[in-house]
Amino acid sequence: MSSTEPEALYAAREPVFPRRVKGNFRTFKWVVMILTLGVYYLTPWIRWDRGPELPDQAVLVDLANRRFFFFWIEIWPHEFYFVAGLLIMAGLGLFLFTSALGRVWCGYTCPQTVWTDLFVLTERWIEGDRNARVKLWKQKMDARKLRLRATKYVVWALIGLATGGAWVFYFTDAPTLAVDLVTGDAHPIAYTTMLILTATTVLFGGFAREQVCIYMCPWPRIQAAMMDEDTLTIAYREWRGEPRGKGKRRRAIAEAAEAESRAAGAKHGGVSPKVPMPGMPSGVGGPIPEKDGYGDCIDCNACVNVCPMGIDIRDGQQMACITCGLCIDACDEVMDKIGKPRGLIDYMALTDETRERQGLPAKPVMKHILRPRTVLYTTLWALIGIGLIVALFIRSDIDVTVAPERNPTYVTLSDGSIRNAYDVRLLNKHGEERPFRISVKGDPALRIQIEGTPYETVTVPADETGQHRVYVVAAPGSDPATSDRTEIRFWVEDLVNGDRVYTDSTFNGREQ
Repeated sequence: MSSTEPEALYAAREPVFPRRVKGNFRTFKWVVMILTLGVYYLTPWIRWDRGPELPDQAVLVDLANRRFFFFWIEIWPHEFYFVAGLLIMAGLGLFLFTSALGRVWCGYTCPQTVWTDLFVLTERWIEGDRNARVKLWKQKMDARKLRLRATKYVVWALIGLATGGAWVFYFTDAPTLAVDLVTGDAHPIAYTTMLILTATTVLFGGFAREQVCIYMCPWPRIQAAMMDEDTLTIAYREWRGEPRGKGKRRRAIAEAAEAESRAAGAKHGGVSPKVPMPGMPSGVGGPIPEKDGYGDCIDCNACVNVCPMGIDIRDGQQMACITCGLCIDACDEVMDKIGKPRGLIDYMALTDETRERQGLPAKPVMKHILRPRTVLYTTLWALIGIGLIVALFIRSDIDVTVAPERNPTYVTLSDGSIRNAYDVRLLNKHGEERPFRISVKGDPALRIQIEGTPYETVTVPADETGQHRVYVVAAPGSDPATSDRTEIRFWVEDLVNGDRVYTDSTFNGREQ
Protein backbone atom coordinates (compact mmCIF):
# COMPACT_ATOMS: atom_id res chain seq x y z
CA MET A 1 0.00 0.00 0.00
CA SER A 2 1.16 3.49 -0.75
CA SER A 3 2.25 5.58 2.19
CA THR A 4 0.92 8.76 0.59
CA GLU A 5 -2.21 10.29 2.08
CA PRO A 6 -5.39 10.30 0.00
CA GLU A 7 -6.24 13.47 -1.88
CA ALA A 8 -8.37 15.87 0.14
CA LEU A 9 -11.99 16.20 -0.91
CA TYR A 10 -12.02 19.89 -0.05
CA ALA A 11 -9.49 22.57 -0.89
CA ALA A 12 -9.44 26.03 0.61
CA ARG A 13 -10.64 28.75 -1.75
CA GLU A 14 -8.00 30.59 -3.70
CA PRO A 15 -9.24 34.18 -4.06
CA VAL A 16 -9.76 35.45 -7.60
CA PHE A 17 -8.76 39.01 -8.45
CA PRO A 18 -9.98 39.69 -12.00
CA ARG A 19 -8.15 42.43 -13.88
CA ARG A 20 -9.96 45.34 -15.45
CA VAL A 21 -10.56 44.95 -19.17
CA LYS A 22 -12.16 47.00 -21.92
CA GLY A 23 -14.05 45.68 -24.90
CA ASN A 24 -17.45 44.94 -26.40
CA PHE A 25 -18.37 42.19 -23.95
CA ARG A 26 -17.29 44.21 -20.93
CA THR A 27 -19.34 47.16 -22.17
CA PHE A 28 -22.33 44.91 -22.71
CA LYS A 29 -21.99 43.56 -19.18
CA TRP A 30 -21.91 47.12 -17.81
CA VAL A 31 -25.12 47.92 -19.70
CA VAL A 32 -26.84 44.76 -18.45
CA MET A 33 -25.71 45.45 -14.87
CA ILE A 34 -27.03 49.02 -14.95
CA LEU A 35 -30.35 47.98 -16.47
CA THR A 36 -30.98 45.00 -14.19
CA LEU A 37 -29.95 46.77 -10.99
CA GLY A 38 -31.93 49.84 -12.05
CA VAL A 39 -35.06 47.75 -12.60
CA TYR A 40 -34.60 45.94 -9.28
CA TYR A 41 -33.96 49.01 -7.13
CA LEU A 42 -36.39 51.45 -8.78
CA THR A 43 -39.43 49.32 -9.67
CA PRO A 44 -41.06 49.46 -6.18
CA TRP A 45 -41.10 53.26 -6.41
CA ILE A 46 -43.10 53.42 -9.66
CA ARG A 47 -46.56 54.74 -8.84
CA TRP A 48 -49.84 53.51 -10.35
CA ASP A 49 -53.30 54.79 -9.43
CA ARG A 50 -55.39 51.93 -8.03
CA GLY A 51 -58.13 53.91 -6.37
CA PRO A 52 -58.67 54.76 -2.70
CA GLU A 53 -58.67 51.18 -1.40
CA LEU A 54 -55.27 49.95 -2.63
CA PRO A 55 -51.64 51.16 -2.55
CA ASP A 56 -50.66 53.22 -5.59
CA GLN A 57 -47.76 50.92 -6.46
CA ALA A 58 -47.18 49.59 -9.97
CA VAL A 59 -45.63 46.27 -8.91
CA LEU A 60 -46.83 44.83 -5.61
CA VAL A 61 -46.95 41.35 -4.09
CA ASP A 62 -49.85 41.67 -1.64
CA LEU A 63 -49.37 38.58 0.51
CA ALA A 64 -51.92 39.68 3.11
CA ASN A 65 -54.71 39.62 0.51
CA ARG A 66 -53.03 37.00 -1.69
CA ARG A 67 -52.82 39.14 -4.80
CA PHE A 68 -50.17 40.27 -7.24
CA PHE A 69 -50.27 43.63 -9.03
CA PHE A 70 -48.30 44.44 -12.15
CA PHE A 71 -49.28 47.83 -13.53
CA TRP A 72 -52.84 47.32 -14.87
CA ILE A 73 -52.80 43.54 -14.29
CA GLU A 74 -54.14 42.03 -11.07
CA ILE A 75 -53.58 38.32 -10.36
CA TRP A 76 -55.74 36.58 -7.76
CA PRO A 77 -54.99 33.27 -5.96
CA HIS A 78 -57.25 31.22 -8.23
CA GLU A 79 -55.38 32.66 -11.23
CA PHE A 80 -52.04 31.19 -10.20
CA TYR A 81 -51.86 29.54 -13.60
CA PHE A 82 -50.57 32.89 -14.89
CA VAL A 83 -47.60 32.68 -12.53
CA ALA A 84 -47.08 29.02 -13.42
CA GLY A 85 -47.14 29.93 -17.11
CA LEU A 86 -44.55 32.66 -16.61
CA LEU A 87 -42.29 30.23 -14.74
CA ILE A 88 -42.60 27.70 -17.56
CA MET A 89 -41.74 30.43 -20.08
CA ALA A 90 -38.71 31.39 -18.00
CA GLY A 91 -37.54 27.78 -17.99
CA LEU A 92 -38.04 27.38 -21.73
CA GLY A 93 -36.28 30.68 -22.32
CA LEU A 94 -33.32 29.43 -20.32
CA PHE A 95 -33.27 26.21 -22.37
CA LEU A 96 -33.50 28.21 -25.60
CA PHE A 97 -30.65 30.61 -24.90
CA THR A 98 -28.44 27.87 -23.47
CA SER A 99 -28.91 25.61 -26.48
CA ALA A 100 -28.18 28.52 -28.83
CA LEU A 101 -25.47 30.51 -27.02
CA GLY A 102 -24.35 28.49 -24.02
CA ARG A 103 -24.49 29.96 -20.53
CA VAL A 104 -25.37 33.51 -21.54
CA TRP A 105 -27.78 33.72 -18.59
CA CYS A 106 -24.95 32.92 -16.20
CA GLY A 107 -22.52 35.29 -17.87
CA TYR A 108 -24.70 38.39 -18.12
CA THR A 109 -28.05 38.40 -16.28
CA CYS A 110 -27.83 35.94 -13.39
CA PRO A 111 -28.24 37.89 -10.10
CA GLN A 112 -25.10 36.23 -8.74
CA THR A 113 -23.11 37.51 -11.73
CA VAL A 114 -24.62 41.01 -11.62
CA TRP A 115 -24.03 41.54 -7.91
CA THR A 116 -20.55 39.99 -8.09
CA ASP A 117 -19.67 42.46 -10.86
CA LEU A 118 -20.89 45.27 -8.62
CA PHE A 119 -18.86 44.04 -5.64
CA VAL A 120 -15.72 43.59 -7.76
CA LEU A 121 -16.21 47.09 -9.16
CA THR A 122 -16.31 48.64 -5.68
CA GLU A 123 -13.36 46.51 -4.62
CA ARG A 124 -11.35 47.80 -7.59
CA TRP A 125 -12.28 51.40 -6.78
CA ILE A 126 -11.10 51.04 -3.19
CA GLU A 127 -8.11 48.68 -3.42
CA GLY A 128 -6.93 49.15 -6.99
CA ASP A 129 -6.67 46.85 -10.01
CA ARG A 130 -5.53 43.22 -9.98
CA ASN A 131 -1.86 43.68 -9.12
CA ALA A 132 -2.62 46.08 -6.28
CA ARG A 133 -5.27 43.74 -4.85
CA VAL A 134 -3.01 40.69 -5.07
CA LYS A 135 -0.21 42.61 -3.34
CA LEU A 136 -2.61 43.83 -0.65
CA TRP A 137 -3.91 40.31 -0.10
CA LYS A 138 -0.41 38.89 0.45
CA GLN A 139 0.97 41.62 2.68
CA LYS A 140 0.65 41.56 6.44
CA MET A 141 -2.06 43.51 8.18
CA ASP A 142 -1.17 47.15 8.79
CA ALA A 143 -3.05 50.41 9.19
CA ARG A 144 -3.48 50.97 5.45
CA LYS A 145 -4.71 47.43 4.78
CA LEU A 146 -7.08 47.65 7.73
CA ARG A 147 -8.47 50.97 6.47
CA LEU A 148 -8.99 49.69 2.94
CA ARG A 149 -10.61 46.47 4.16
CA ALA A 150 -12.93 48.33 6.53
CA THR A 151 -13.95 50.77 3.79
CA LYS A 152 -14.64 47.92 1.38
CA TYR A 153 -16.73 45.99 3.89
CA VAL A 154 -18.77 49.06 4.78
CA VAL A 155 -19.55 49.69 1.11
CA TRP A 156 -20.47 46.03 0.64
CA ALA A 157 -22.76 46.20 3.66
CA LEU A 158 -24.49 49.27 2.22
CA ILE A 159 -25.01 47.49 -1.10
CA GLY A 160 -26.41 44.48 0.73
CA LEU A 161 -28.68 46.72 2.81
CA ALA A 162 -30.00 48.42 -0.31
CA THR A 163 -30.60 45.00 -1.84
CA GLY A 164 -32.56 43.71 1.14
CA GLY A 165 -34.41 47.00 1.46
CA ALA A 166 -35.48 46.96 -2.17
CA TRP A 167 -36.76 43.41 -1.78
CA VAL A 168 -39.15 44.18 1.11
CA PHE A 169 -40.51 47.19 -0.78
CA TYR A 170 -42.07 44.80 -3.29
CA PHE A 171 -44.43 43.46 -0.60
CA THR A 172 -46.00 46.66 0.70
CA ASP A 173 -46.32 50.32 -0.16
CA ALA A 174 -42.69 51.43 -0.61
CA PRO A 175 -42.89 55.06 0.63
CA THR A 176 -44.90 54.08 3.70
CA LEU A 177 -42.53 51.24 4.57
CA ALA A 178 -39.47 53.45 4.04
CA VAL A 179 -40.78 55.92 6.63
CA ASP A 180 -41.63 53.10 9.03
CA LEU A 181 -38.17 51.58 8.64
CA VAL A 182 -36.48 54.89 9.47
CA THR A 183 -38.75 55.66 12.43
CA GLY A 184 -38.56 52.11 13.79
CA ASP A 185 -42.27 51.45 13.31
CA ALA A 186 -41.92 48.73 10.66
CA HIS A 187 -42.88 45.14 11.42
CA PRO A 188 -40.05 42.98 12.83
CA ILE A 189 -40.38 40.69 9.80
CA ALA A 190 -39.27 43.59 7.56
CA TYR A 191 -36.11 44.17 9.62
CA THR A 192 -35.38 40.45 9.81
CA THR A 193 -35.79 40.00 6.05
CA MET A 194 -33.51 42.95 5.33
CA LEU A 195 -30.87 41.62 7.73
CA ILE A 196 -30.91 38.16 6.16
CA LEU A 197 -30.74 39.50 2.60
CA THR A 198 -27.98 41.94 3.51
CA ALA A 199 -25.89 39.14 4.99
CA THR A 200 -26.48 36.73 2.08
CA THR A 201 -25.77 39.42 -0.53
CA VAL A 202 -22.45 40.28 1.07
CA LEU A 203 -21.58 36.60 1.53
CA PHE A 204 -22.43 35.54 -2.04
CA GLY A 205 -21.26 38.65 -3.91
CA GLY A 206 -18.31 39.63 -1.74
CA PHE A 207 -16.80 36.41 -0.40
CA ALA A 208 -18.17 33.26 -2.07
CA ARG A 209 -18.42 34.65 -5.62
CA GLU A 210 -17.36 31.93 -8.07
CA GLN A 211 -17.96 29.20 -5.49
CA VAL A 212 -21.70 29.87 -5.70
CA CYS A 213 -21.60 29.10 -9.42
CA ILE A 214 -19.38 26.05 -9.07
CA TYR A 215 -20.71 24.36 -5.94
CA MET A 216 -24.16 25.77 -5.11
CA CYS A 217 -25.84 26.33 -8.47
CA PRO A 218 -27.21 23.21 -10.22
CA TRP A 219 -27.30 24.80 -13.68
CA PRO A 220 -23.65 24.07 -14.64
CA ARG A 221 -24.43 20.38 -14.26
CA ILE A 222 -27.68 20.60 -16.23
CA GLN A 223 -26.48 22.76 -19.09
CA ALA A 224 -24.75 19.87 -20.87
CA ALA A 225 -28.16 18.40 -21.71
CA MET A 226 -29.14 21.69 -23.37
CA MET A 227 -26.03 22.01 -25.55
CA ASP A 228 -24.81 20.13 -28.61
CA GLU A 229 -22.07 20.44 -31.22
CA ASP A 230 -23.79 23.44 -32.85
CA THR A 231 -24.14 25.48 -29.66
CA LEU A 232 -22.12 28.69 -29.79
CA THR A 233 -19.94 29.00 -26.72
CA ILE A 234 -16.60 30.56 -25.82
CA ALA A 235 -13.59 28.53 -26.90
CA TYR A 236 -9.88 28.86 -27.62
CA ARG A 237 -8.66 28.14 -31.14
CA GLU A 238 -5.74 26.01 -30.05
CA TRP A 239 -4.96 24.99 -33.63
CA ARG A 240 -4.21 28.63 -34.28
CA GLY A 241 -2.64 29.54 -30.93
CA GLU A 242 -0.42 26.53 -30.26
CA PRO A 243 2.42 26.07 -29.67
CA ARG A 244 2.62 29.04 -27.36
CA GLY A 245 5.64 31.23 -27.06
CA LYS A 246 6.45 34.40 -25.21
CA GLY A 247 9.13 36.74 -24.02
CA LYS A 248 12.71 37.12 -25.21
CA ARG A 249 12.94 33.65 -26.64
CA ARG A 250 10.04 34.23 -29.01
CA ARG A 251 11.34 37.62 -30.08
CA ALA A 252 14.81 36.18 -30.70
CA ILE A 253 13.39 33.38 -32.83
CA ALA A 254 11.17 35.85 -34.69
CA GLU A 255 14.16 38.12 -35.39
CA ALA A 256 16.20 35.15 -36.58
CA ALA A 257 13.34 34.06 -38.83
CA GLU A 258 13.04 37.60 -40.19
CA ALA A 259 16.77 37.70 -40.95
CA GLU A 260 16.52 34.31 -42.66
CA SER A 261 13.56 35.58 -44.66
CA ARG A 262 15.49 38.66 -45.78
CA ALA A 263 18.43 36.50 -46.82
CA ALA A 264 16.11 34.17 -48.74
CA GLY A 265 14.48 37.19 -50.35
CA ALA A 266 17.84 38.50 -51.52
CA LYS A 267 18.63 35.09 -52.92
CA HIS A 268 15.35 35.03 -54.84
CA GLY A 269 15.66 38.50 -56.22
CA GLY A 270 14.04 40.35 -53.34
CA VAL A 271 10.95 38.10 -53.06
CA SER A 272 10.54 36.37 -49.68
CA PRO A 273 8.76 33.00 -49.98
CA LYS A 274 5.97 32.19 -47.47
CA VAL A 275 5.96 28.60 -46.34
CA PRO A 276 3.12 27.46 -44.02
CA MET A 277 3.93 25.16 -41.12
CA PRO A 278 2.84 21.54 -41.64
CA GLY A 279 -0.51 20.73 -40.05
CA MET A 280 -1.39 24.37 -39.36
CA PRO A 281 -4.29 25.44 -41.63
CA SER A 282 -4.98 28.88 -42.97
CA GLY A 283 -8.40 30.48 -43.35
CA VAL A 284 -11.03 31.79 -40.91
CA GLY A 285 -9.84 31.47 -37.35
CA GLY A 286 -6.23 30.70 -38.24
CA PRO A 287 -3.90 32.59 -40.56
CA ILE A 288 -0.75 30.94 -41.81
CA PRO A 289 1.71 30.87 -38.87
CA GLU A 290 5.07 32.54 -39.12
CA LYS A 291 8.23 30.55 -39.53
CA ASP A 292 9.21 30.99 -35.90
CA GLY A 293 7.30 27.78 -35.17
CA TYR A 294 4.90 29.37 -32.68
CA GLY A 295 1.17 29.99 -32.81
CA ASP A 296 -0.57 33.29 -32.13
CA CYS A 297 -0.83 32.77 -28.36
CA ILE A 298 2.03 34.54 -26.59
CA ASP A 299 1.10 32.97 -23.23
CA CYS A 300 0.53 36.40 -21.63
CA ASN A 301 -2.24 35.02 -19.36
CA ALA A 302 -4.42 38.05 -20.06
CA CYS A 303 -7.41 35.75 -20.54
CA VAL A 304 -6.75 34.14 -17.16
CA ASN A 305 -6.22 37.41 -15.31
CA VAL A 306 -9.58 38.87 -16.37
CA CYS A 307 -11.64 35.73 -15.73
CA PRO A 308 -14.01 36.18 -12.75
CA MET A 309 -14.03 32.39 -12.27
CA GLY A 310 -10.21 32.11 -12.22
CA ILE A 311 -10.03 29.50 -14.99
CA ASP A 312 -7.88 29.20 -18.12
CA ILE A 313 -10.12 28.98 -21.18
CA ARG A 314 -7.19 27.49 -23.11
CA ASP A 315 -7.63 24.28 -21.11
CA GLY A 316 -10.90 23.61 -22.97
CA GLN A 317 -14.56 23.67 -21.96
CA GLN A 318 -15.01 23.69 -18.19
CA MET A 319 -18.00 23.57 -15.88
CA ALA A 320 -16.85 26.75 -14.14
CA CYS A 321 -16.94 28.85 -17.34
CA ILE A 322 -19.92 31.22 -17.35
CA THR A 323 -19.23 32.47 -20.92
CA CYS A 324 -19.06 36.11 -19.88
CA GLY A 325 -16.78 37.00 -22.82
CA LEU A 326 -14.18 38.94 -20.83
CA CYS A 327 -11.42 36.61 -21.99
CA ILE A 328 -12.39 37.48 -25.57
CA ASP A 329 -11.95 41.19 -24.87
CA ALA A 330 -8.58 40.61 -23.18
CA CYS A 331 -7.25 38.37 -25.95
CA ASP A 332 -8.47 40.66 -28.74
CA GLU A 333 -6.67 43.55 -27.06
CA VAL A 334 -3.42 41.56 -27.04
CA MET A 335 -3.88 40.43 -30.65
CA ASP A 336 -4.28 44.08 -31.67
CA LYS A 337 -1.03 44.97 -29.92
CA ILE A 338 1.03 42.23 -31.55
CA GLY A 339 -0.54 42.66 -34.97
CA LYS A 340 -2.45 39.37 -35.09
CA PRO A 341 -6.08 38.83 -36.17
CA ARG A 342 -8.73 38.89 -33.47
CA GLY A 343 -10.70 35.78 -32.56
CA LEU A 344 -8.06 33.55 -30.99
CA ILE A 345 -10.64 33.24 -28.20
CA ASP A 346 -14.17 33.66 -29.47
CA TYR A 347 -17.73 32.35 -29.57
CA MET A 348 -17.72 29.24 -31.71
CA ALA A 349 -19.24 25.76 -32.02
CA LEU A 350 -17.63 22.34 -32.08
CA THR A 351 -18.63 21.95 -35.72
CA ASP A 352 -16.68 25.13 -36.48
CA GLU A 353 -13.59 23.60 -34.90
CA THR A 354 -13.64 20.69 -37.34
CA ARG A 355 -14.17 22.98 -40.30
CA GLU A 356 -11.47 25.46 -39.32
CA ARG A 357 -8.92 22.71 -38.71
CA GLN A 358 -9.52 21.72 -42.34
CA GLY A 359 -9.06 25.32 -43.48
CA LEU A 360 -12.77 25.88 -44.16
CA PRO A 361 -14.75 28.92 -42.99
CA ALA A 362 -17.07 28.61 -39.99
CA LYS A 363 -20.82 28.24 -40.49
CA PRO A 364 -22.93 31.42 -40.46
CA VAL A 365 -24.13 32.32 -36.97
CA MET A 366 -27.81 31.93 -37.86
CA LYS A 367 -27.25 28.33 -38.95
CA HIS A 368 -26.05 27.59 -35.44
CA ILE A 369 -28.96 29.41 -33.83
CA LEU A 370 -31.79 28.24 -36.11
CA ARG A 371 -31.85 24.48 -35.75
CA PRO A 372 -34.61 22.01 -34.71
CA ARG A 373 -33.95 22.22 -30.98
CA THR A 374 -34.01 26.01 -30.77
CA VAL A 375 -37.01 26.23 -33.12
CA LEU A 376 -38.91 23.79 -30.88
CA TYR A 377 -38.09 25.77 -27.73
CA THR A 378 -39.07 29.03 -29.43
CA THR A 379 -42.37 27.57 -30.64
CA LEU A 380 -43.31 26.24 -27.20
CA TRP A 381 -42.27 29.50 -25.56
CA ALA A 382 -44.37 31.54 -27.99
CA LEU A 383 -47.43 29.29 -27.69
CA ILE A 384 -47.45 29.55 -23.91
CA GLY A 385 -46.98 33.31 -24.10
CA ILE A 386 -49.83 33.71 -26.58
CA GLY A 387 -52.04 31.49 -24.42
CA LEU A 388 -51.37 33.59 -21.34
CA ILE A 389 -52.09 36.83 -23.20
CA VAL A 390 -55.38 35.46 -24.58
CA ALA A 391 -56.39 34.19 -21.13
CA LEU A 392 -55.52 37.56 -19.62
CA PHE A 393 -57.71 39.53 -22.03
CA ILE A 394 -60.72 37.21 -22.02
CA ARG A 395 -60.94 36.81 -18.26
CA SER A 396 -63.90 38.45 -16.53
CA ASP A 397 -63.77 41.07 -13.80
CA ILE A 398 -66.32 38.98 -11.91
CA ASP A 399 -65.62 35.58 -10.45
CA VAL A 400 -68.34 33.39 -8.97
CA THR A 401 -68.27 30.02 -7.23
CA VAL A 402 -71.33 28.09 -6.06
CA ALA A 403 -71.18 25.39 -3.36
CA PRO A 404 -74.44 23.44 -2.74
CA GLU A 405 -75.38 22.65 0.86
CA ARG A 406 -74.90 18.89 1.32
CA ASN A 407 -76.53 18.33 4.69
CA PRO A 408 -79.42 18.29 4.10
CA THR A 409 -79.49 18.25 0.32
CA TYR A 410 -83.00 19.76 0.30
CA VAL A 411 -85.68 20.97 2.68
CA THR A 412 -89.46 20.53 2.26
CA LEU A 413 -91.31 23.73 3.20
CA SER A 414 -94.77 23.89 4.79
CA ASP A 415 -96.46 24.53 1.45
CA GLY A 416 -94.76 21.52 -0.16
CA SER A 417 -92.09 23.52 -1.95
CA ILE A 418 -88.60 22.06 -2.18
CA ARG A 419 -85.71 24.33 -1.22
CA ASN A 420 -81.97 23.92 -1.84
CA ALA A 421 -79.33 26.09 -0.17
CA TYR A 422 -76.13 27.32 -1.87
CA ASP A 423 -73.11 29.30 -0.72
CA VAL A 424 -72.35 31.81 -3.47
CA ARG A 425 -69.01 33.63 -3.43
CA LEU A 426 -68.67 36.73 -5.58
CA LEU A 427 -65.26 38.23 -6.27
CA ASN A 428 -65.34 41.89 -7.28
CA LYS A 429 -62.06 42.65 -9.11
CA HIS A 430 -62.90 46.30 -9.62
CA GLY A 431 -61.38 49.09 -7.57
CA GLU A 432 -64.82 50.26 -6.45
CA GLU A 433 -67.90 48.82 -4.77
CA ARG A 434 -70.28 47.13 -7.22
CA PRO A 435 -73.91 45.86 -7.08
CA PHE A 436 -74.61 42.43 -8.63
CA ARG A 437 -77.84 40.66 -9.54
CA ILE A 438 -78.03 36.91 -8.96
CA SER A 439 -80.52 34.84 -10.95
CA VAL A 440 -81.10 31.17 -11.74
CA LYS A 441 -82.09 29.53 -15.01
CA GLY A 442 -83.18 25.98 -15.71
CA ASP A 443 -86.94 25.68 -15.13
CA PRO A 444 -89.74 28.27 -14.84
CA ALA A 445 -90.84 26.69 -11.56
CA LEU A 446 -87.59 27.72 -9.85
CA ARG A 447 -87.24 30.99 -7.97
CA ILE A 448 -84.39 32.47 -6.00
CA GLN A 449 -84.11 34.00 -2.52
CA ILE A 450 -81.07 35.67 -0.98
CA GLU A 451 -80.74 35.40 2.76
CA GLY A 452 -81.03 38.76 4.52
CA THR A 453 -82.63 40.69 1.68
CA PRO A 454 -85.91 40.52 -0.25
CA TYR A 455 -84.10 41.54 -3.43
CA GLU A 456 -82.02 39.60 -5.94
CA THR A 457 -79.12 42.05 -5.73
CA VAL A 458 -76.10 42.12 -3.45
CA THR A 459 -73.25 44.61 -3.05
CA VAL A 460 -69.61 43.51 -2.94
CA PRO A 461 -66.86 45.90 -1.72
CA ALA A 462 -63.94 46.82 -4.00
CA ASP A 463 -61.36 44.07 -4.54
CA GLU A 464 -63.05 41.76 -2.08
CA THR A 465 -64.99 38.52 -2.01
CA GLY A 466 -68.56 38.53 -0.76
CA GLN A 467 -70.18 35.31 0.46
CA HIS A 468 -73.97 34.98 0.42
CA ARG A 469 -76.44 32.23 1.31
CA VAL A 470 -78.77 31.77 -1.66
CA TYR A 471 -81.91 29.61 -1.68
CA VAL A 472 -83.46 28.10 -4.80
CA VAL A 473 -87.09 27.04 -4.34
CA ALA A 474 -89.14 24.73 -6.61
CA ALA A 475 -92.93 25.03 -6.62
CA PRO A 476 -94.89 22.02 -5.22
CA GLY A 477 -95.43 19.28 -7.79
CA SER A 478 -93.12 20.86 -10.37
CA ASP A 479 -90.59 18.82 -12.31
CA PRO A 480 -87.59 20.07 -10.26
CA ALA A 481 -89.44 19.31 -7.01
CA THR A 482 -90.28 15.75 -8.05
CA SER A 483 -87.04 14.91 -9.89
CA ASP A 484 -83.94 13.55 -8.26
CA ARG A 485 -81.57 16.03 -9.93
CA THR A 486 -82.14 19.02 -12.20
CA GLU A 487 -79.41 20.94 -13.96
CA ILE A 488 -79.50 24.67 -13.22
CA ARG A 489 -77.35 27.68 -14.05
CA PHE A 490 -76.54 30.64 -11.80
CA TRP A 491 -76.10 33.97 -13.57
CA VAL A 492 -74.38 36.99 -12.02
CA GLU A 493 -74.74 40.41 -13.65
CA ASP A 494 -72.69 43.51 -12.90
CA LEU A 495 -75.34 46.24 -12.70
CA VAL A 496 -72.77 48.97 -13.47
CA ASN A 497 -71.34 47.80 -16.79
CA GLY A 498 -73.64 44.88 -17.64
CA ASP A 499 -70.97 42.16 -17.58
CA ARG A 500 -72.38 38.69 -16.94
CA VAL A 501 -70.85 35.40 -15.83
CA TYR A 502 -72.38 32.05 -15.00
CA THR A 503 -71.66 28.77 -13.28
CA ASP A 504 -73.56 25.49 -13.43
CA SER A 505 -74.90 23.48 -10.53
CA THR A 506 -77.70 20.99 -9.71
CA PHE A 507 -81.02 21.18 -7.87
CA ASN A 508 -81.94 18.21 -5.67
CA GLY A 509 -85.64 17.32 -5.56
CA ARG A 510 -87.71 14.68 -3.79
CA GLU A 511 -88.00 11.78 -6.19
CA GLN A 512 -91.57 10.37 -6.23
